[in-house]
Amino acid sequence: MAKKLSRKRRRDLWLIGGILLIGGIALLLTLLLRTPGDQVVVEVNGKVWGTYDLYKDAEIRIETENGGYNILAIADGFAAVTHASCPDKLCVHQHKISRSDESIICLPNKVIVSIVTGEGE
Repeated sequence: MAKKLSRKRRRDLWLIGGILLIGGIALLLTLLLRTPGDQVVVEVNGKVWGTYDLYKDAEIRIETENGGYNILAIADGFAAVTHASCPDKLCVHQHKISRSDESIICLPNKVIVSIVTGEGE
């Protein structure tokens, strides 16, 4: 015969299930409400270094003040850092970005690549 769950344990399971459901709904809404971007903004050390069209293929070498560099590739409506002089290369391993408010960050070179919409920005 199966053992019955205690009242406290059932409440814990309902609470965990509710939290997971709310988290899943929040994630789904976040993914659905993001809009496609149309510009790539590159910032170096907190200053805008350049703005590029997300739908024009390009390869841009971003030179930094410390002598470092990042290579930004824009192709097929996506932007990605393909090469970097930083030691950990975390920016190179980040996924391609294409939607507003997505970004790729290289902390050692102080580079931020962001996707924005042209409306009002």
